[in-house]
Amino acid sequence: MSEENKTLVRRITDEIWNQGTLDVADEIIDASYVGHGFGVELPPGPEGYKQFVSIYRTAFPDLQFTTEDQVAEGDKVVTRWTARGTHKGELMGIPATGKQIVVTGIDIFRISSGKVVEEWVNWDALGVMQQLGVVPLMGEGGE
Repeated sequence: MSEENKTLVRRITDEIWNQGTLDVADEIIDASYVGHGFGVELPPGPEGYKQFVSIYRTAFPDLQFTTEDQVAEGDKVVTRWTARGTHKGELMGIPATGKQIVVTGIDIFRISSGKVVEEWVNWDALGVMQQLGVVPLMGEGGE
């Protein structure tokens, strides 16, 4: 079951995030799905997930995720990832900067009956804001 769950999670990265095929969410994200740690309030289920992906793919149309590590046990899959993209559209009120970003994170997915039902994400949001020039690096311009 662990390998099947890992394959399911890889579809999220490859098809939904990297290719932008949002309809795949209807197939693999459960109607009761809840995401934790996204930093925005979203409706449950595949619609909320598609909204979240759309926010970032609009801001970073060339956004690409690379799976660095993936571990599965029981009903959970943990993925450590790196994402890269160019800020070409508005991101939650931040106008496009044209800057390239590299961000890392870790997601924990809970799978039930072949669908993702819950996800916890921890990613370097501060690092993204610093790379976009919205938040200064420590020691810069603080006086």
